[in-house]
Parts: sequence; C-alpha cells; structure tokens
Amino acid sequence: MSEPAPAEVGRTLIRQAGKATLATLVAADGPEPRPYGSLVLVACDHDASPILLLSDLAEHSRNIEACERVSLLIDGTGCAGDPLEGPRLSVEGRIARSAEPRHRARFLARHPSAAVYADFADFAVYRIAVSRGHLVQGFGKIAWIEADALLFDAGAAATLAEAEAGIVEHMNADHADALAAYAVALLGHAPGEWRMTGIDPEGYDLDAGNGRSARVAFDDTVTGPEEARAALVGLAKRAREGRKD
Repeated sequence: MSEPAPAEVGRTLIRQAGKATLATLVAADGPEPRPYGSLVLVACDHDASPILLLSDLAEHSRNIEACERVSLLIDGTGCAGDPLEGPRLSVEGRIARSAEPRHRARFLARHPSAAVYADFADFAVYRIAVSRGHLVQGFGKIAWIEADALLFDAGAAATLAEAEAGIVEHMNADHADALAAYAVALLGHAPGEWRMTGIDPEGYDLDAGNGRSARVAFDDTVTGPEEARAALVGLAKRAREGRKD
C-alpha cells in the first residue's frame, strides 16, 4: 500500500490530538515581541480546524488580544522509539472566539472534564483559521502543507454535522459493545468502557478515560447519517470477524 499523502497525515494528527502546545506572542516591552508557549487541550471541527477552550485570565489569552497570530504544535511522537523519528505538525493561523454551538459541543465531548469550568464567565471557545502546516515525519520527510490541502472540505457533509449529536448519543446508549469492538478488535487497544466522542466525514473518535483515546478511520468519506450508519455497521461486522483490513 502507498503511504498517505502529507496532508492526510497532518490532518489525522489534528483529529487524533487531545493536547497541543500553543505559541503566542507576548506584547513587547522593547522593540520586538517575545514568543510564549503553553499547554492547551484541543479538539477540532469537521474540517479539522483546531478548537480550544481558553480562559481570559491565561497569559496566552492576553497575548491573543494583542495579536491573533498563533502556532499550534501537535506531537504525535508518543509511539516512536526515537521521538525525532515520529510525526509532528506545526499549524500556523489566526485565532478568534467562536460562538458556533458545534465547536463548543465537540470540544466538551472530547474533554468532558472541561464542563466543570466551561460556563465560567472568563472562558470562551476559540477556533484557529489555519493558513498552513509544517509536517515532520522523520529524517528527510518534511513538508509545508497549505490550508486548502490540510483541511477537509466538509461543505457537502452538513447533514452529518447536524446529526452528529444524535449519532454519538445513540452509539453510546445502545452500542457500547460495538464501540469496544472497534477499539479492541480493530485498533488493538485494551478493553475498557469505550465511548464515542465525535464523528466526522473521515472517521470517529473514541475515549475510555484516563488519557486513553482512539480514532477509527472510515474506508471512504461519509457525508450524511445514512452513510455513517452503513460505515459503522460494516466496521462492527469487520471487528466481530476479527479483521483489521
């Protein structure tokens, strides 16, 4: 099988990420701004645009007020023996507050513990409008990826976005056995109380708590709930048969 294109690898890193390093610019006391990096929780929209929940009291939020240009480092090197041989993606773009309900819902589904403080007056949801990404997959495997390639064109999948909450609720309420099978039989994860946290045109996300997350990719992109249902049924059948192909 041929290797996936850099844009696909980069987008997969964004979709799988639960945390990242946010780089902002500190308002300068002298002639130049100073860089500042901070750890943040991250989710993403259906097109893979990163979504964050930030406090106005945080240093990075004060920096964003002065300059909306940011970079987000997503580290996918955890399974690599030599971290420098593993994949990582630096995303460049401009960050802004979002009032889109889906962004908040997707973030809280990915990070349910954030619901404890998400309604505090000083917290707000932000979306990064990606301009490009820099992917490093190891020695000599480096690429700049423009936004139109890195992000997924989710315009044709509006009905899937509208149905997402219902699909996730249904799967978690009625198909816990299938969710466990996806994680264990298809991906090789240890058993646990796996739940679905989100679904998008390219796949769906699972979580078992304690930092255990997984992502299952669809064989083909889906644009609506009926296509998603057929894909989920097919993957459940494959899991029951013990096939990972």
